[in-house]
Amino acid sequence: MAASLAGSGEDAFRRIFKFYKGRQPPPDFNLHIYISRSSSANDWCVFLLSDVEGARVGLRPLRDWRAFSLQGYPGFIFISNPFRMDCQAFWIRQCLKTYTQKPNVCNLDLHMSPSDTQDIWGKREPKTLLERLRWVTLGYHYNWDTKTYSASHHTPFPADLHSLSLHITAACGFPEFNAQAGILNYYHSDSSLGIHVDESELDHSCPLLSFSFGQSAIFLLGGIRRQDSPIAMYMHSGDVMVMSGQSRLLYHAVPRILPALWGHTAEKMEACSLVPSLQDTTVVEPVSQEDWMVCSRYLQSSRLNVTVRQVLGPGQCFPETPSSHQRTDKITDGEYGKRKRSSSCDC
Repeated sequence: MAASLAGSGEDAFRRIFKFYKGRQPPPDFNLHIYISRSSSANDWCVFLLSDVEGARVGLRPLRDWRAFSLQGYPGFIFISNPFRMDCQAFWIRQCLKTYTQKPNVCNLDLHMSPSDTQDIWGKREPKTLLERLRWVTLGYHYNWDTKTYSASHHTPFPADLHSLSLHITAACGFPEFNAQAGILNYYHSDSSLGIHVDESELDHSCPLLSFSFGQSAIFLLGGIRRQDSPIAMYMHSGDVMVMSGQSRLLYHAVPRILPALWGHTAEKMEACSLVPSLQDTTVVEPVSQEDWMVCSRYLQSSRLNVTVRQVLGPGQCFPETPSSHQRTDKITDGEYGKRKRSSSCDC
């Protein structure tokens, strides 16, 4: 497929990105590669954590995780929905309600006052304002203009998300991972994320962690050059990706949002997600019926993506004059050219 789509005058990644993004005529989604080579947790899990600790953050026992790797992409790990079905709703609610409150930085597609931002989840037009949400930053807040982080632009990273991230990364061989920054992207049916590399973090030896919730998406994973042809795969609700080692700085993109293809719809999660079955959990909490009604309505046509990163290595400090990173692309809504913001934020 890559050979037939790549032409002279345009790199292969761009050509394939346009192919999957195109709507007239629509692409043949049977061409997608869904990773199918799996291994048990005993084969790949490096630093075993107890199942009790995993249950505290809403994860299944490690023996039930299905992990995938790709030949030729060292350090890339795809974990097919390790979440308990009765706990996905909690993380969805956190992304839509808890993490969108001050002091986090929210961006809507319209310029709005702080009071409007606080009312995203309030009684005044909750649906309208929530649908306008585009991104939120956590911890070290990303500067979209300079494409840098700084010590002066920082709020405490959410403890619950830190615990979840540590459990995933430790199982993948990174027990010292320190979640310092997070970027939440809110996708709608006509959204896409352009070709880019996540390189703004000062320490690239640490993995990049990505969580997906809601509608499905097409993910393109390329090489170290834009000319390298990417492979395509589905991302479904609950899927987790870890980009580490040589895969940490590969080009990637999200050209298309698709209806949930394998049953992970808001309606199917609703019946079993409102009250976690764990009685002694300290992280995952029950989601009220009122909150879940808002969440499920949003997920009917939208996707959430959370990327978590470690910005600084041990003993590392921010430079006095941060440099700008330019190997990024744009997130867009609708037709080509309707640019919303600079971004290097999705995995």
